[in-house]
Amino acid sequence: MPKNFSRIYSAQPYQLQGHIVSVEIDITNGLHNFSIVGLPDAAVSEARDRVGSALKNSGFISPKQENQKTVVSLAPAELKKEGSYFDLAIAVGYLLANHDILFDPEKKLFVGELSLNGELQPIAGILPIVQAAKKSGFTEIFIPIKNASEAALIDGITIYPATTLCEILDHIHEESDTQKFLSPQPRTIPPEKTITPGADFSEVKGQEAVKRGLEIAAAGGHNIAMSGPPGTGKTMLARAFAGLLPRLSEEESLEITGIHSIAGILKDPLVTYPPFRAPHHTASYVSIIGGGTFPKPGEVTLAHLGILFMDEFPEFDKRVLESLRQPMEDRTVHISRAKGSLQFPAQFLLVAAMNPCPCGNLGALHKKCTCSPGQLAHYARRISGPIIDRIDIWTIVEHIDYQKLSEGSINQETTQQIHARIIQARKVQAARFGTTRILNAHMHARDIEKIHLSPTVRKLLNDSAETLKLSPRAYHRMIKIARTIADLAGSEHITTDHIFEAFQYRPR
Repeated sequence: MPKNFSRIYSAQPYQLQGHIVSVEIDITNGLHNFSIVGLPDAAVSEARDRVGSALKNSGFISPKQENQKTVVSLAPAELKKEGSYFDLAIAVGYLLANHDILFDPEKKLFVGELSLNGELQPIAGILPIVQAAKKSGFTEIFIPIKNASEAALIDGITIYPATTLCEILDHIHEESDTQKFLSPQPRTIPPEKTITPGADFSEVKGQEAVKRGLEIAAAGGHNIAMSGPPGTGKTMLARAFAGLLPRLSEEESLEITGIHSIAGILKDPLVTYPPFRAPHHTASYVSIIGGGTFPKPGEVTLAHLGILFMDEFPEFDKRVLESLRQPMEDRTVHISRAKGSLQFPAQFLLVAAMNPCPCGNLGALHKKCTCSPGQLAHYARRISGPIIDRIDIWTIVEHIDYQKLSEGSINQETTQQIHARIIQARKVQAARFGTTRILNAHMHARDIEKIHLSPTVRKLLNDSAETLKLSPRAYHRMIKIARTIADLAGSEHITTDHIFEAFQYRPR
């Protein structure tokens, strides 16, 4: 008599990647028991009830009704198992071990949550799971039908979407009298679409200096801060800024789509443009940086290769602001826990907006600031020197004359026109660094040393740095900004004009 044992395969996302999990089922005679081992969380342990009901309502006898001991082992045991990813694999594995079905489980992967009536429910993070399955040599993967479009972004592995457990069993059971085969999901080709920013730069009256700063920030990947009274257009400029960044490459799109899929915030099958994240200033440390008991990505990771817009910047919790230091410098987030440390990507472009003072009227044309010197000093201390030093470009958003507000948008540059210049500047940087991932703002000291500066330009830079008492980081920042300004101008070398403009964006 053959052993009542089976081994099939499933997977789950962990640390923004898919991990293959071996699902072993062993059935022995004895008092009734149905247990799941292998470091399962509560949702995995509850699979006993979901699988039992799904099997009963699919025409089989539930393992909970049999007078036998059923053990489900999820390996590797040291990997924490989370969620409902293994329901389908446990159900199919049980039927195989109990000789209710017969098929070869090798090279097949089963992922999906089961409803009590046997229907398959969608799961989060299917894209990295399919990527891991393909990398591990699997040729077929069975998934819920609502995950089909996202899963089929990956070529080289056959995707079988299904609505119910019975549909999968009819497909794989080799001795079925009514065998019905599932149709493979065709490769998903994302439709060509353009981003629709919250506003166009031609709609923003005046603010030419701020627009120029935003253009430089987008071209070189520089962090930027905008300061000005309420109602002067800071938020509008930030949302228009989203339209300046270039479309993501295919590799970048899959990376961002996988992150957003795991986080459960994916709206389209494929993210093709840089993400724009705008957390509220009351957001917690964990929601911004990431972490938790079972670490999840935060806003800095969800904004990877995109924009992190932090409105009312000084109003964020002090701990949150200070925790931005490391990801702004290293473009990754390290989260340490007792059981180990994790690393999430966090290459974001910070756009910070703030009022000049607590009441917001400092420097306003028609209102008087009511803040005391103590309040102004306290407000200034909300942002520490190290954070200020990591923001490359500082701009002032001033009140616009009412006459200018009433004028039309004639002679105002559109987002598309500025976008074209940024694309050209990005191409120059890609040729310089050999990759689109590294921009001028990401240069290290060794990269800066390779930038040619004429004696005149170097003397101007050194004299200005000495007068302004710049830190070494601020000194290098001026070179990075000047290099971006030169790239936008199509200039091979940095000139004195580029240096003068770069110094205009220093913090005051």
